[in-house]
Amino acid sequence: MEVNKFLQRYSAGERAFQKTNLREAELVKVNLSKVDLTAADLRQSRLGRTNLSYACLREVDLSESILWGTDLTEADLCRVVLREADLSGAILTKANLEGANLIKAILNGTNLSGANLCRALMIEVDLHPASDYRTNLSQADLRYADLSYANLSMALLYQAKLDNTKLCRANLSAGIGLATDLTEASLQDADLSYANLSGAILYKANLQGADLTGTNLNDVDLREAIMPDGSVYR
Repeated sequence: MEVNKFLQRYSAGERAFQKTNLREAELVKVNLSKVDLTAADLRQSRLGRTNLSYACLREVDLSESILWGTDLTEADLCRVVLREADLSGAILTKANLEGANLIKAILNGTNLSGANLCRALMIEVDLHPASDYRTNLSQADLRYADLSYANLSMALLYQAKLDNTKLCRANLSAGIGLATDLTEASLQDADLSYANLSGAILYKANLQGADLTGTNLNDVDLREAIMPDGSVYR
């Protein structure tokens, strides 16, 4: 579908555009709140600073798309494909990303506070801060997600749910002046093997059953954390 025709129909009040082909579309700074693009093709599209809050984007293919600063507040992105997409500075507060494919996606400074990322594929994803914003995963649900080799350095993971999450060889180390904050995070049965947690804050975190084989725990704040064997660190 041509972009102009799509926008005209949206402006006229239409919201249902399931399975629409908008590949390589230029939709920058556009209001598309509450649009339904279920299973649409938006590969290599440009959606910077577009308003997609409360949109239905289930199973949409957004591979290699640019979504800088895009507002996806409470959007439904269940099983969306965001492989190698750039979501730097995007707002995904309380968004549903269950089962999403985010392999090699860029999420620098993205706000994922309260987002559902259960069972998401996030291999080699880049979540370190942008120049203006710190990546926020506070209270996000990342249970069973695959974050192997992910860069989570300096990210906010306060009270995040990371039970059974794969964090093998992930980078959760502190940066210059900023520590990765996992305060009160739940990491039960998480795979942290060979991960770098140097300088991270794990105050009151739950690591019961976690795999810490080869994990770098230098200078980690483990005060009152529940250790893999169930003991409380003092």
